[in-house]
Amino acid sequence: MPTSNNKIRVFIADDHFVVRQGLKHILNQNTDMEVVGEAEDGNQVLERMKDMVADVVLMDIEMPGKSGWEVMIQLKSQFPKLKVLMLSIFSEDHYGLRLIKAGASGYLTKSSAPDQLCQAIRTVASGGKFISPSLAEKLIEELHRDSTKLPHENLSAREFQVFCLLTSGKKIKAIADELSVSITTISTHRANILEKMGLKNSSELLHYAFKNGIVPEGPIPHTES
Repeated sequence: MPTSNNKIRVFIADDHFVVRQGLKHILNQNTDMEVVGEAEDGNQVLERMKDMVADVVLMDIEMPGKSGWEVMIQLKSQFPKLKVLMLSIFSEDHYGLRLIKAGASGYLTKSSAPDQLCQAIRTVASGGKFISPSLAEKLIEELHRDSTKLPHENLSAREFQVFCLLTSGKKIKAIADELSVSITTISTHRANILEKMGLKNSSELLHYAFKNGIVPEGPIPHTES
């Protein structure tokens, strides 16, 4: 809940200093908000939130150490009433619904207007879910969707998370460390992902991710076959 002076306490988590400064500047223009802390990687978020009182965590999905996705799940486990608003350069198509289903209070792209960002913070701080008009349309589409799902849409939340980490170029051991599970567990997830998606190896997985816009085009990361 907001503090007695009616200010919404916001904690910002993003690995780019310029982005954090920009977000702080936007939020400080609002008399009903105050930035109470910040972090530049996933592990730092978890450490600082132990002694932090915040209403909303505004967090990038892509961060060093632990991803915003994993941090969000841990924060919701430790602080069930905490509102986590995810921020990303990626479109809502592939991440928005999955993150909200996993516990996020809302999802915004970094291209969102400042007014929309502030609206989202107020919405989640008051106990609501922030769903943009385009994400609402996606939700309606999903409710009416049947067997026309793309292969990656049939993955579980954890499998999709591992899928994203694999296609970002991370090695199996690095993913296991980030998610605090065994290498065997990640290898099992990888095998299930390939089977569900009808693919043979990590190269085909990466090609699929590029083709469907799940990871941005760029230098091809090294993947394990």
